[in-house]
Amino acid sequence: MFQGVGIGLLLSAVSLGVSAQVVQNTTAKPAAASAPAAQARPADGGQAGSANSTMAELQQLIQNRALNELRTTYNGNYGASLLFKADDLTYYVAMFQQKNFWRVVKTTSEQQAEQTYKAFVEQTVQLADVDIRRIKLDAERAATERLISANESRLSALQNDLTMQRQQEQQVAARQEQARQEAAALANERQAAREQLNTLQRQIRMLEEQQSKLDSAGATLAGDSKRGR
Repeated sequence: MFQGVGIGLLLSAVSLGVSAQVVQNTTAKPAAASAPAAQARPADGGQAGSANSTMAELQQLIQNRALNELRTTYNGNYGASLLFKADDLTYYVAMFQQKNFWRVVKTTSEQQAEQTYKAFVEQTVQLADVDIRRIKLDAERAATERLISANESRLSALQNDLTMQRQQEQQVAARQEQARQEAAALANERQAAREQLNTLQRQIRMLEEQQSKLDSAGATLAGDSKRGR
């Protein structure tokens, strides 16, 4: 009975007719992958899905749930699975990219199956290194762009604050200058008013003195007139 959820994700790819490179060597260790999965598609896609291929056999067994999933390793978009068909003690080792089978090895040797699985896992590590680095770099780029955006917003806010501050300072300076000019004008007006007041007060005192002298003279004349009678 097929068990596990890892390789089961490939079932949808099986029904779509997956392009793959099929390896049917049951004695030799698999050679290292020489090209990414996207470049491993055969010239005739129908050959990969032919009934007389290890790939088609594996796909059929997966569909029939006739395999046990012993191990599955994911590295980025790449993965490797070790599957076991219990009724005839046969091992299937598959390497895939996303949902696309890439390489498959069928063997009855447990040792070869384990070695092939380890080799496939190592290859997925190497193959995924670029993708993982791309993912990290993309995340760092996005984080940097967010920081740039935040700093641009902060810079814009500071520039606006500085512009408003300078405008306020200019307005304050203009108001202070106007106040100084008004104060100087008021001081001049006050001084002129005081001088005018002093002049009026002097004139009043002069007139009062003259009035007092006239009153004194009038009183003297009135007294002399009474005595002459």
